[in-house]
Amino acid sequence: MIEQAIKYLVKLGNVEAQKINERFYSTEKLYRIEDPSVDSLQVNTLSGLVEYVKSEFDTSVSLMVHVVSPTEVRVFDKINMDKNRDTYITAHALLPSLSFNHYYSVEDFNIELQSTFVSNEDRATMLQVVGNVKEEAVNQIGDDGMSQSVVARTGVAQVGNVKVPNPVQLMPYRTFLEIEQPESPFVFRMQSGPKCALFEADGGAWKLEVMKSIAEYLESELTDLIGEDRVMLLV
Repeated sequence: MIEQAIKYLVKLGNVEAQKINERFYSTEKLYRIEDPSVDSLQVNTLSGLVEYVKSEFDTSVSLMVHVVSPTEVRVFDKINMDKNRDTYITAHALLPSLSFNHYYSVEDFNIELQSTFVSNEDRATMLQVVGNVKEEAVNQIGDDGMSQSVVARTGVAQVGNVKVPNPVQLMPYRTFLEIEQPESPFVFRMQSGPKCALFEADGGAWKLEVMKSIAEYLESELTDLIGEDRVMLLV
């Protein structure tokens, strides 16, 4: 037993690390020694991502800037020997919580309109309607299946039927603040109670528009590095 223990200890003393194809392996059962890794940086603005790339703080190799979605941009380098990429930094937009296809009370809907949408003409019209609506039934008018009317104040002391605007062009906060928020069509519906809801009506086309705008912003901010082939931009 003691002899076996001594042989085992001697064997441990002879373990070495060997370099094969730029990778280190242990001579004991020849397992690979993994390189230490670190988590990628996380920022919430495009400007923060741009400053990091310009600084060349962690690397001076060529980088790929990938616009993944309207709310995410990643920066990574070439595929390594393990067929992986090292991601250096990721930008995630901080956005308010929006819930479409859901009916809100008039009070909650009013707050949502003012706090999570950029001011424009249609938003002002909707605020005027929902801010003055009375607790009456919502009427269906016309024969197109779309038009509605509600009882609302139309003046200082006047009350009458007001047509609900539909569809409406709105600009909710849906991407980085450095980018102009996209304006897209919504179906605005009301129910008795009264309650209000918005339904997206562009099939997600706004996402492509925003990603293009993000790419244009990054191209403008990283012009020199792109021209020197030190940064590539992917949408």
